[in-house]
Amino acid sequence: MTDQLFVLGLCAIVLIILVMGMGMRLLKIEQRVTRLSGMDARLDLLLKHFGIEYAPDKNVPPAVVNALREGRTIEAIKLYRETTAVSVKEAKDFILEVQRRGSPPK
Repeated sequence: MTDQLFVLGLCAIVLIILVMGMGMRLLKIEQRVTRLSGMDARLDLLLKHFGIEYAPDKNVPPAVVNALREGRTIEAIKLYRETTAVSVKEAKDFILEVQRRGSPPK
């Protein structure tokens, strides 16, 4: 009985340590997200101040945009291919690049 209590206590201690470690990781992630959000806002202000429009994907066909917004990547690749007559590889590379940059244009 004593051995079982010891093992149970040891498991509880390990669990507490793991939860504390995860909490610290989450805190660091939240801090990084906050910093990135601030940097993003400053970058937007600089672009606006200098009159620079950053819309590298503004020529994406509307059907492709809708497919990407709905999370249908393969459909977006097919639609882009049909619209632009590019190869499968070119269409895939383009769509993946649009996704890498963030949300599709509005």
